[in-house]
Amino acid sequence: MEEKAPPETPPEPAVVPPPGVDMTLEGLPPEAPPEKPKPERKRRKFVYKVLLFEKYDLGEVVVHDAGLAKYINLSPLILPHTGGRYGNKPFGKSHVNIVERLVNGMMRTEDFTGKKTKSLRVVRLAFEKIGAKTGKNPVQVFVDALEKAAPREEVTRLRFGGISVPRAVDVAPSRRLDMALRTICQGSVQASINSAKGGRGKSIVDCLADEILLAAKGDMTSQAIQKKDELERVAGSAR
Repeated sequence: MEEKAPPETPPEPAVVPPPGVDMTLEGLPPEAPPEKPKPERKRRKFVYKVLLFEKYDLGEVVVHDAGLAKYINLSPLILPHTGGRYGNKPFGKSHVNIVERLVNGMMRTEDFTGKKTKSLRVVRLAFEKIGAKTGKNPVQVFVDALEKAAPREEVTRLRFGGISVPRAVDVAPSRRLDMALRTICQGSVQASINSAKGGRGKSIVDCLADEILLAAKGDMTSQAIQKKDELERVAGSAR
C-alpha cells in the first residue's frame, strides 16, 4: 500500500498593519525600564531592659568571692518584692534577689516591722546617695560590702564528757551571707538610734548608705566589719 503524504498546512496570512502604523523597529515605542524591587520595611524591635528601680543594671554586677557567688541572687527585676514566694521552701532565700533580702532585713524595730514599702523607699534613697558619692553602680558597692563583712570562721562548742570546749569552724557560704546582711542592717539601725540620742538626727537613709560604703572599704568604723573581725579573732584563739 502506498503511504499517503501528510496534508500541506496552509501558509499563514501576512499581517497587514493598519493604516498610519509603522511596524519597523524604529517605529516601535521604547521599552519601559524594569521596575525596581521595593525595599522591605524593617520592623522596629523595641527592647526593654529590666533595671532595678528603673536605674541600675544588675547584669553588670560582679561577685568576686567564689564562695558567695552561688548564693547572691542578681536576677533582673524592677521592684524587689516577691510576696514571700520562697518563704516556706528549704534554702528558698537563695532564690530571692539580694536587694530584696536587704529590704527585708531593714524591717526592724517598731518603725519598720511589716512596712515593706517604707523599707523599700529607704533602700532606694540609700542607693541613690551611694551612686551620687561613688559614681558606681550602688548594687556593686553593696555586693562588695557583703564580701568584706562576711566572716570566714566562727566558734562552736563541743562537749567531751562533761566539758564544753570551744572550737573554730569554717562558716558555710549561706550563713556567711546571712550574717553579713544581718550585721549591716543592725549597724544601720543602731547608728540611727545613736544619732537620735546624740541629737544629731541622722536619718536611717544616711546611716544605711554610710554603713554600706564603710563596709565596702573594709573600714573598722563599720559595725559589720567590727563584728566580723571579732568573730574571726575569737575563732583564731580557739583554733
